[in-house]
Amino acid sequence: MTAVFVTSTGTDIGKTFVTAGLVRHFRATGREVDAIKPVVSGFDPDAWQDSDPAALIAALGRPLTLDEAERISPWRFAAPLSPHMAARREGLAIAYTEVVEFCRRRMPGRRGILLIEGIGGIMVPIDDRHTVLDWMTLLRIPVILVAGTYVGTVSHTLTALEVLVRRNLNVAAVVISESQGSAASLEDTVATVERFAGVIDVVGIPRLSAGADDHPAFARLAELI
Repeated sequence: MTAVFVTSTGTDIGKTFVTAGLVRHFRATGREVDAIKPVVSGFDPDAWQDSDPAALIAALGRPLTLDEAERISPWRFAAPLSPHMAARREGLAIAYTEVVEFCRRRMPGRRGILLIEGIGGIMVPIDDRHTVLDWMTLLRIPVILVAGTYVGTVSHTLTALEVLVRRNLNVAAVVISESQGSAASLEDTVATVERFAGVIDVVGIPRLSAGADDHPAFARLAELI
């Protein structure tokens, strides 16, 4: 199985939107695909149908049940905080090595592609010593970096790329997911990031309606991974 890690420059940028869109694209083209988001915060078990795990479950065409949420996101916390803070609120701690091993167990043994969606940005702490960047570094799989078009995104994106490259991670693509109400256009943001991204492909995706999967950007992104 091919595995790809979907990360971003920060929270609420569009990781789940991109991951779910790719899942739908792969399914529509007949390719086997699975997706997981091992760690999620801001998860309300009494009103979770609009959560990130629910979006991935729907994209996969699987039953919208808490059992499926457990399969996709075994580490779920109520507080909308970084994982280590959200876990601490519940008197818990995340075993970082268990998160890594959970991903590794899901990667081999089947055909198709596995999309692993991270949480927050690349430097969000998982526990008191490890970040999402450390998680990606141990997995050593290609990375998709999702960024927005909000003011400041160019600096955030280029900083994130510099950090990923310094860790010798393979950045398969940068996705610019159009931010709502941004002063900068999607086209201008893509062009600016491309000038500094070197050989890394930059793919722009406009804001789409929920469940949209037919935009050509997803086909282009799928070819890069």
